[in-house]
Amino acid sequence: MADDKPPVTKIPARGLSSEQAEKLLRQYGPNALEEKKRSAILRLLGYFWGPIPWMIEIAAILSALVQHWDDFAIIVALLVFNAGVGFWQEYTAGNAVEALKKQLAMKARVLRDGNWREIDARLLVPGDVIRIRLGDVIPADVKLIGGDYLSVDQSALTGESLPVIRKIGDRAFSGTVVKRGEVVAEVSATGSQTRFGKTAGLVAQAKTVSHFQKAVLMIGDYLIYVSLALVVFLVLFQLHRNAPWLELIQFALILTVASIPVAMPAVLSMTMAVGAAALSRRKAIVTRLESIEEMASMDVLCSDKTGTLTQNKLTLGRIEVFNSSHEQGVLLAAALASREEDRDSIDEAILAGIKNKKQLHTFKQVHFTPFDPVHKRTEATVNDRHGHTFQVTKGAPQVIMRMSALTEEQRRRAQRMVDAFAAEGYRALGVARREQGKQQWQFLGIISLFDPPREDSAQTIARAKAYGVSMKMVTGDNQAIARQIAGKLGLGTNIFPASALAFNKGGRSDGVDGDRVEQADGFAEVFPEHKFGIVKLLQARNHITGMTGDGVNDAPALKQADVGIAVSGATDAARAAADLVLTAPGLSVIISAIEEARRIFERMNAYAIYRISETIRIMFFVVLTMIFFDFYPITAIMIILLAFFNDVPIMAIAYDRTGLEKNPVRWDMRQVITVATAMGVVGVIGSFGMLLLAMDWLNLDVAQIQTYIFLKMAVAGHLVLFVARTKGYFWRRPWPAPIMIWSALITKLAATVLAAYGFGLITPISWPEIVLIWGYSIVSALVTDLVKVQVYRHLQHRTPRHEKFITRVQQPLHSVSQK
Repeated sequence: MADDKPPVTKIPARGLSSEQAEKLLRQYGPNALEEKKRSAILRLLGYFWGPIPWMIEIAAILSALVQHWDDFAIIVALLVFNAGVGFWQEYTAGNAVEALKKQLAMKARVLRDGNWREIDARLLVPGDVIRIRLGDVIPADVKLIGGDYLSVDQSALTGESLPVIRKIGDRAFSGTVVKRGEVVAEVSATGSQTRFGKTAGLVAQAKTVSHFQKAVLMIGDYLIYVSLALVVFLVLFQLHRNAPWLELIQFALILTVASIPVAMPAVLSMTMAVGAAALSRRKAIVTRLESIEEMASMDVLCSDKTGTLTQNKLTLGRIEVFNSSHEQGVLLAAALASREEDRDSIDEAILAGIKNKKQLHTFKQVHFTPFDPVHKRTEATVNDRHGHTFQVTKGAPQVIMRMSALTEEQRRRAQRMVDAFAAEGYRALGVARREQGKQQWQFLGIISLFDPPREDSAQTIARAKAYGVSMKMVTGDNQAIARQIAGKLGLGTNIFPASALAFNKGGRSDGVDGDRVEQADGFAEVFPEHKFGIVKLLQARNHITGMTGDGVNDAPALKQADVGIAVSGATDAARAAADLVLTAPGLSVIISAIEEARRIFERMNAYAIYRISETIRIMFFVVLTMIFFDFYPITAIMIILLAFFNDVPIMAIAYDRTGLEKNPVRWDMRQVITVATAMGVVGVIGSFGMLLLAMDWLNLDVAQIQTYIFLKMAVAGHLVLFVARTKGYFWRRPWPAPIMIWSALITKLAATVLAAYGFGLITPISWPEIVLIWGYSIVSALVTDLVKVQVYRHLQHRTPRHEKFITRVQQPLHSVSQK
C-alpha cells in the first residue's frame, strides 16, 4: 500500500519575489494566447490597395492631370466611401470580440514575497505558487504540491463529461475546472506552452477562404474581363480616329471603374452587417461577416456533445434496488454519503432526486470521508433522530460489491446491471449501509447517472433537418454514451469511434474515410485533431460545414469550419476561433441565424444580378454608341454621378424583404450570369431605342442627349434592382421594404432635378422630355421582368445539368480554400 501514498513535496515558504516574477514574465511572456494584430491604420490602408482601388486611383490622377477637378473630387469621394464602409464593419466586429474577451479575464491567488495576493492570471509565470480550490478555472498548467487531491472537470479540454482525479505530484491543465478539493500548486507552463495553448495552436493552421469572397472574386473577374475587353477595343478604335488620347484614357478608366463592382464589397458587407446586428439582438455575436453567407449555404453541422447538445450536468437515471424497500431508500443512503457544500456534480444529482428533502434534517452526519482515487468511494457516519448510529457509503459499484455481503446470484445480477448501464452510456454508483458494530455492509442498490440533453436540442436538430441541414455529433465521450444521447435527440445511432478514421498527414484521408464521415451520425472518443480532420473531410466532399462547440478542444475545428459557432459559456479559445458567438443558453438561435443568413443571401444574389446587368447595359451601350455614332453618349462626371445615384442608396437592399429557401443555398454563377446577361441585353436594346428617340424624334444636341441618357440610366438602373430581387414577377410578394422604395424615389428625384436644372454640372433638358424618360424606363423595366421570368423557367427545366455544373464549379473551389 506504500505506493498509494502521495509524494511529499515541500511548499515554498515565500514563493517567487516580485523581481523574479518580472524577470520571468519578460522571459516567458504573459499567460495568454498569442494574438497577431494589425494596426487599425494598416487595416484601413489595405482598403486602398488592390486591383479595383488602383484603377480608381489612376482615374483620379488622370482627372487631376487634365484638370477635371469635379471628376477628381467625386472619384476620390467614391474611393474613400468604399474603404470607409469596409474598414468600419471589420473594426466594429473586432471590437465585439475584444469586449467578450475582457469579460472572460481571470484572476489567480499567488504566493509572492511571502504573501498571498490576487493578481491577473495573465501575469502568472512558471515557478509561481498558487492556491486552487472548488470552482476555480485552473489558470495555467500546474503540478500539485500541497493539500489532498482535486476532482477536475476537463470537458473544456478533452470533451469528457465526467471529472477526473488529480493527486499530489500529478499535473493539472490550464482551462480545466475544479469540482472538488483544494490544493497548493506550482505553475509549470504558461500561455502558448500550456496544453490549452498547444491545442489552441492548431487554430492557427485552420484557415479558409469564404465562399462569399470567392463569389465576389468570380463576379468581379467576369465584369473586369468584359469591361477591359470592351475598353481596350474602344481605345484602339478611337485612337484610330485620332481622338485626344489623355482625355480618352481618363474616360476609359472612369467607364471601367463604373462598370466593375467597385461598390459591391461595400454593399454586400453592409447587407451582412445589418444581418449581424439583427443576430446580436438575439444574443448571437458575429465575429466574421462572411460567415453569415456561409451559414446560408451550410448543409452539415457538426456539434460537440458535452455542454452543447447536453447540459454538462449529471442527472439521476434508473435505480436498481437490492436490499432496500424502495428507490428513495437507496437515494437517501447515497445522499447521507454526500456533502452538499462540496457542490460535487454527483452529489448534486443525488440530492436533487430526494423527494422529501425534510427527512435529511432528521439525520446528523458525524463524520465524512470524501472520495479519493485509492478507495474510490465516499463514506459517512450518521446519527438518526433516535440516537442510532450507522454508516453509509457510495462509490464505484465493483468496490461496493466487494465490501458487501452478496449472494452469487445477487453479485451476477449487480454485474449485469453495471454492464447494462455502461452500454446505455450511464455512470453507475453502488450504495451500501452498515449498522454500528457490524463488519458486513448491506448492498442497497445501484444508481445510474447521465448527462441529459439540453431542453431545446431535439427541437433544434429537427428544425435544422427541416432546413436541409444534417447534424453530426462529435464528442470525446465513449461510444455508448454518444450513441445513447444521439438516439434520444433523434440524430441516429450510427456512431463511429474516431479511431475508425485513418487520417494521414495534413488531415486528408482516403475515400473510405470520406464515405464513413458522410454516412455517420456522429463520432466518439474524439481528440482535437480528429475534429479538425472530420471538418476538412466534409469540406473536401463539397459540404459547407458548420461546427458548434464550447471548449478548447473545439477551437481548431471551429476555425477550420466554414461556420464556427461558440455556444454560451464557451472558453476564450473557442470564442476567438468562432465566427458566431452565442451569449444565451441553447442552440435555437442557430436556426434563427440560418433563416437570417438565407434572407441575406437572397439580397446579395439580387444585388449581384443587378450589378452584372448594369455593367453590360452601360458598357455595351457606351462602347457601341461611340463606335457607331462617334460621340460620348455620357460624360465622365455623369458616370461617377450614376455610381452614387445607384450604388450609395442601393445599400437599402440590406433591409429588403425576401423569401425564405427551405434548403441550403449556394452561389450558382451560371444562373446569376445567365439571368443578368439576359437582363443586360434587354437594357442595351432599350437604351438604343431611347437614343434613337432623342436623336431622330426630339432632335436634341449632343449635350442634351448626354443628359437624356444620364437620366434614363439613373431611373432605369434602380428599377432593374426591383426586377432582380425576385425570381417571379416583381409586383408579387414579398414586396420591397419601404426603405428601398423611398431610397429609390429620393435618389431618382434628385437625378431628375439635376437633369432639369443642370446646376452647372450637366446640360438641362425640358420637363416633357423628363416625363418621356420616366415612362419609357417603366415600360422597359416591365419588359426586362418578363424576360427574367422566362430565363428562370428555362433554367429550372435544366436542373440536372445545372446541379452538375454547381458541383463541378464548387468542388475545386474547396481545394484552393486551404491556405
